[in-house]
Amino acid sequence: MDKPLRIGIFGGTFDPVHNVHLRIARAARDRVGLDRVLFVVAATPPHKRDEVVASAEDRLAMVRAATQGEEGFEASRIEMDRPGPSYTVDTVRALAEAHPGARLYLIIGYDAALDLPRWRDPRAILKRARLIVVRRPECDSALDPSLDGMHEMLPFEASDLSSTEVRDLLAQGGDARELLPPAVLEHIRGKGLYGCR
Repeated sequence: MDKPLRIGIFGGTFDPVHNVHLRIARAARDRVGLDRVLFVVAATPPHKRDEVVASAEDRLAMVRAATQGEEGFEASRIEMDRPGPSYTVDTVRALAEAHPGARLYLIIGYDAALDLPRWRDPRAILKRARLIVVRRPECDSALDPSLDGMHEMLPFEASDLSSTEVRDLLAQGGDARELLPPAVLEHIRGKGLYGCR
């Protein structure tokens, strides 16, 4: 009997996608034995509506560039093709319907896991997907008891690198070659994103 497909769902604005995103996805893939990791580009994130800088199409292009050649990684535009805000529960439901019998794993940061009980319909998310929680520096708060048995912690060298820091560095003319995949930096420079010339 064939083993069920294991799909990791890694959502975000990816504004821009950076090397820590890729390290998290690799660690999750290897830890859980994921067959695929979908980098789901948020079109209209409900909690960051005024913070997104690059267009959804540019962010998708950067994710495609970053994941090219990475085994099992793919960019997903599932949220871009759906109108309205990008709610995780809608994405999880759609992927569960598209891949019957697959095991879904939602890859989220510790800070997002702390906030998950306040997301839209967290029960429906947890009914369809197991959480892979990524450690962050100084994550001392306990997760909500409702998540007991519904998640696993991802052994990962915590990093506080954010896309905001990358954007700020690029805007100041700094060197981001250590932080970004070369193809992503090439796209940013080619399009003049984030004030980069």
